[in-house]
Amino acid sequence: MCDQFIEYRRLVPKGFARLQGRLAAWTDAGLPVTYLVGNRDPWHLDYFESELGVRLVRGALTERLAGRTVYLAHGDGRIPSERTYNLLRPLLRHPLAYRLYRTLLPGDSGYRLARRIARLGSGAPEASTVRGLRTAAHDILTTTSADLVVFGHGHAAELDERPAGTYLNPGYWFADRTFARLDADGPALLRWTGRTAEPFSPTLHETNME
Repeated sequence: MCDQFIEYRRLVPKGFARLQGRLAAWTDAGLPVTYLVGNRDPWHLDYFESELGVRLVRGALTERLAGRTVYLAHGDGRIPSERTYNLLRPLLRHPLAYRLYRTLLPGDSGYRLARRIARLGSGAPEASTVRGLRTAAHDILTTTSADLVVFGHGHAAELDERPAGTYLNPGYWFADRTFARLDADGPALLRWTGRTAEPFSPTLHETNME
């Protein structure tokens, strides 16, 4: 949804207003909406829940959806090759770190710093991350009751069917406009063309990332 999201006690970050309005319209109509926190937007308070009626999930979630037992998580913190981030992740998500950040830095300065950090990476998929997520998903499929694992984080769309279950990654919306859908027909990858959603099949290179 966003490259960064820092929520202050009295301020809501600029941008995404129409999307937030659509989420609120869905929940007002009685449709359940769940927001899964990622690695660039872990600093939420209660705005999404209290104002938009959206359920906020900060870790992993296992639920029955469309006849499948689905394990959902952003996927960060599960890649052995991301050693530095894995060490910093507990610190970055600690409530004290968040409190100090938004207290010591004015809103504009804090948000500007977050934007600069977000732009350090190209957003292009990294082979080690893609393979690490796939390995983690297959481990979950073989050791838990889940028959569908959904991760993000890798920025590479993937739909990998195995005997133990399915691994699904919706890909990178900002660059590729890909997303995933789960219904009675099973999981599917799609790409938004600007007017409609069309089925999307990653190329062999995109899937293997070798």
